[in-house]
Amino acid sequence: MCKGIRQWCQALPFIGPALILLGVFVLYPLARNIHISFSIYDILADSITESVGFSHYQALFQNSKYLLALRNTLLYTLITVPGQMFFGLVLACLINHIKRGQTIFKVIAYLPVLTSWVIVSLIFRYIFMSGKGGLINYVLMQIGLISTPVAWLQNEWTANLVLWLFGIWKGVGWVMIIYLAALQGVSRDIYEAAQIDSANSTQIFFRITIPMVRNTTLYLLTVLTIGAFGAYIHVMMITEGAPLGTTNELMNFMYDTAFSRYDFGSAAAQSVLMGLMIFLLTLVQRKVTTETIN
Repeated sequence: MCKGIRQWCQALPFIGPALILLGVFVLYPLARNIHISFSIYDILADSITESVGFSHYQALFQNSKYLLALRNTLLYTLITVPGQMFFGLVLACLINHIKRGQTIFKVIAYLPVLTSWVIVSLIFRYIFMSGKGGLINYVLMQIGLISTPVAWLQNEWTANLVLWLFGIWKGVGWVMIIYLAALQGVSRDIYEAAQIDSANSTQIFFRITIPMVRNTTLYLLTVLTIGAFGAYIHVMMITEGAPLGTTNELMNFMYDTAFSRYDFGSAAAQSVLMGLMIFLLTLVQRKVTTETIN
């Protein structure tokens, strides 16, 4: 007992500052946020005026706009996460088999990741702009696929499609780098043995490459899912929730609730629910993936 206490005392000077920072910047804000979610909070007075129990949570599931934002977030996650992983793995495999100029191709693929979210969001907004001035409309009209311009950002599903394309394009370079690091750790002897056994490229990809990077896939699945739930900047910059809030996602709806309607109790409840959803999805992903691997 005394030995254990003495060891803790010896370690405390090293871990103490980290524990203090964890408590001040993580644990206390988390507890405070949960408390606010059960209350009506006055930001000007920095005080809780009334305790309302689970009213904020019940109201959210009766709010059609919140449910719409939840649907959009789930769709964004279901489409962009597999999209980034698929194209990232394909790019990584292609670059891994290139003997010369790997660095150039890696830089080109990684450029979208380095570019500012605001800048590329504005570029996408111009590319999919309504009317003949939009780049996509101009190209499609020139090659004869459409006769009149498409209002990409004024229609619910085409606007969401633009956001999905943006999400995949922006993140595929990072996924490529992670997969490439995993692939370069795979011994060439395995591929050579498969080729000697007359395995074709498709068989090698599905029976060797994918199983060999399965741990990386699990990591990417978890991280990308968390990132997809936090999507905010490009939604605000490209569509601003238009038309009529049908492209809002959870982060945008939460921001509007807090800083447009000043309903911080409801916004806090939304953040708690988002955290729980991410936690449960991560657990399910790990369980399903582990069972599949085993």
